[in-house]
Amino acid sequence: MPQTNTTARLLITCPDKAGIVNAVSSFLYNHGANITALDQHATEAEGGTYFMRLEFQTPHLDLSRQVLAKTFEDAVARRYGMDWTISYAADLKKVALLVSKVDHAMQELLWRWSRGALPCDIRCVVSNHPDLQQQVERFGVPFHVVPVTKDSKAEAEAQIQSLIGDCDLVVLARYMQVLSGDFVAKWPHRIINIHHSFLPAFVGANPYQQAYDKGVKLIGATAHYVTADLDQGPIIEQGVERVSHRDDVETLRELGQDVERNALARAVRWHLEDRIIVHGNKTIVFS
Repeated sequence: MPQTNTTARLLITCPDKAGIVNAVSSFLYNHGANITALDQHATEAEGGTYFMRLEFQTPHLDLSRQVLAKTFEDAVARRYGMDWTISYAADLKKVALLVSKVDHAMQELLWRWSRGALPCDIRCVVSNHPDLQQQVERFGVPFHVVPVTKDSKAEAEAQIQSLIGDCDLVVLARYMQVLSGDFVAKWPHRIINIHHSFLPAFVGANPYQQAYDKGVKLIGATAHYVTADLDQGPIIEQGVERVSHRDDVETLRELGQDVERNALARAVRWHLEDRIIVHGNKTIVFS
């Protein structure tokens, strides 16, 4: 469904019990909201964990945002033990891209954003190399170079934090540096990475050579949230492409990069549209 500036989104996680949908929908109806989308999932037939994503329209609400949130907490959320958030499509999330020398993932995001297909405000691109500056600036986006060496990693991360500190989301569009635990801790479930293999397979360097050596028939890519454990964060989206013994390493790389760019773009869009609920090390994605 097309998003408008009057759309609000409610995400809920709570113990599953009867009456949740009625309580939420009745509350919104009674305060002038028109529900336009509702998705839900329960982990068990009874007694599991319940997840909901709901969209509603706001022009006829009889409460301000702040009062609506407090009233919902008092009237509904506390009674059902909900972990919940309300967000508003009009409040575009601010995004920073981190990249190194390979441009395909970054270019895909910038292209989709320039066409209005990614509802966000891309504030800047930060790279540890200057190679992609002209490509980025063609989109009218500020480009910053922050070199990283073994001895300057802490200082470089501090500089990056100062450049992106007011952003809501960081996307690693093939940023070939491992972020420190201290850096990641400041962005819980707000850093998305694209891994150039179908995790957990082929972790580490040169995955397409590994895939070629193993004679795989499928190659893939994994978009996931970044945690302190390298490449172990909650998976948001994965994609695959069928290959054969006729494909050499370069062909696998070209096919793999197409999978990477599309998997990452989907994951970023779902995050921007508040379609993801993180539960432990898994995600519930209402795509």
